[in-house]
Amino acid sequence: MTKAEMMLALQAARVVPVVRTSTAAHAATAVGWLRDAGIRIFELTMTIPDAPALIRELAGEPDLLLGAGTVADVATAEACLAAGARFIVAPWTDPALAAPCRAAGALLMLGALTPTEVRAALAAGADVVKIFPASSVGGPGHIKALASVFPGVAFCPTGGVEPGNVAAFLAAGAAFVGMGGALVDAQRIAAGDRAAIAAAAKAILS
Repeated sequence: MTKAEMMLALQAARVVPVVRTSTAAHAATAVGWLRDAGIRIFELTMTIPDAPALIRELAGEPDLLLGAGTVADVATAEACLAAGARFIVAPWTDPALAAPCRAAGALLMLGALTPTEVRAALAAGADVVKIFPASSVGGPGHIKALASVFPGVAFCPTGGVEPGNVAAFLAAGAAFVGMGGALVDAQRIAAGDRAAIAAAAKAILS
């Protein structure tokens, strides 16, 4: 899949689950439940123990598009890309992450909040600018303001995104959104509450 095709897939999905759990087993369970609900794109954060190994395991499924989140350095990015990650996400701007992504034909999402930071992320090679934490700096209104200054930039707000405000973020100019706890609730996953996770997925897919 080319970078352009991945971008189209992300925009069509509208919501990318950000999987952040205390164990790899819980992360795999979350992916399985959400996949059964109809979701095919996932960001697996490096706070999951042995996250690159989990990416490698899941990358064998041809219908999944996997990314690595909270990627702190080049070595981690390279490990995740080698394991099968197709996009790399950091909640900050690190120009060093661009080279391994270019070499692998992977998308790079770098974090920013202000116009100055958005420019820095783009200059660093970001294909997508992750606005994090989105809700605490103005929510959809902040995205709308940034989009007016940066037309054509793909913004992915994350942090405080939930089923009830996805439409507002997209209307404000987001290309797609990242959703963590409101969709991938670690406590519910640990408790085996599949119905609650399925209901959250249904809410964003409807």
